[in-house]
Amino acid sequence: MNTPNVIFAGTPDFAVASLKALVQSGITPIAVLTQPDRPAGRGKRLSASPVKQFAEDLGIPVLQPKTLRDASVVAELEAMQPDLIVVAAYGLLLPQNVLDIPRAGCLNVHASLLPRWRGAAPIQAALLAGDEKTGVCLMSIEAGLDTGPVYSSDAITINDGETAGELHDRLAKLGGRVLAQHVKEIAAGKLEATAQDESCATYAGKIATADAAIDWRRSAQEIERQVRAFNPVPGAWFMHGDERIKCWRAKAVAGVDAPPGTVVAAAQEGVVVACGDGALSMESLQRPGKRTVTAGEFANQVDLTGHRL
Repeated sequence: MNTPNVIFAGTPDFAVASLKALVQSGITPIAVLTQPDRPAGRGKRLSASPVKQFAEDLGIPVLQPKTLRDASVVAELEAMQPDLIVVAAYGLLLPQNVLDIPRAGCLNVHASLLPRWRGAAPIQAALLAGDEKTGVCLMSIEAGLDTGPVYSSDAITINDGETAGELHDRLAKLGGRVLAQHVKEIAAGKLEATAQDESCATYAGKIATADAAIDWRRSAQEIERQVRAFNPVPGAWFMHGDERIKCWRAKAVAGVDAPPGTVVAAAQEGVVVACGDGALSMESLQRPGKRTVTAGEFANQVDLTGHRL
């Protein structure tokens, strides 16, 4: 099969794995689209996206439009005459006049088993729901939100105790492998896509800091999943006095006879808090502006036993 002309659109680390896999498969994109540089770090200096950094290291032309609804941007993309636009966590919606540019259409690397968990945060949603498996889909992009037909999907089992960050890294690598395996036959029109079953569709909305607030009235299993889903961003949290404490690692344990939110133990093994059903043993915690510490270190810093959170 001939090597297709591909434009790649992506921004964060998740997308770098797909871009790297494309290049290693013999397809160097004719251009890369990525989000504009953003302020980052304590100094709020403008920082290039991981995709931009990777592309520039390889000498691939980089475009950073604020919107794809600019006629001059659309004209520039049209002039490149791409066979395919590959999208992975780009962050901007592709309007119809951009979707119509590539001969073979636009392809999205999506981190779920569609139609389950369409939307912005499929990895977190899968963990919050207690899903036993997830995966990656190669989807033809339509105007709707992740509604297009699927060319290929590959499933993996979610490991016990796995965090969103850990699952993200596995799915990013998987996405790259699946993309490299099928991109040439998709560009050549030799792979058929299958329509999604709309009756099975679920949605994963954007994550807000408020979503990560721990409600001790919920079951310990639910809260454990919450801790995993919001590690590393934004971090599951609870209030202790005026401090917002983040919990990075925790596990559900046997219940205790105490009102939800009561700290029933604070030891090296864990800070144990009664929940609506069962109890949560918090193993890794962080106070505002401080480093992350073990439960034992935290118990030495903060008097918690008998307190109600």
